[in-house]
Amino acid sequence: MNVLTLAKGFARFWYAFLVGDDWKIAVSVVTVLLVGLIAVLAGAAPGGLLAALLGLLLMAGFAVALLLDVGRSNCP
Repeated sequence: MNVLTLAKGFARFWYAFLVGDDWKIAVSVVTVLLVGLIAVLAGAAPGGLLAALLGLLLMAGFAVALLLDVGRSNCP
């Protein structure tokens, strides 16, 4: 096998695994993780509080992606 073929297969697997069917959810997860990283590095909040806030942000990101998809599918 060619190294380029292996690299393409590896990239396709991780794209399908991480992004899956909806790229908006993947973007929201990456954004929340980056916000969490910045908050941890800045020492913004205690660990438990930060974890709860990040969990709420993840759920909000999923809800927004879901509402966008549902709203788009109801249009004639």
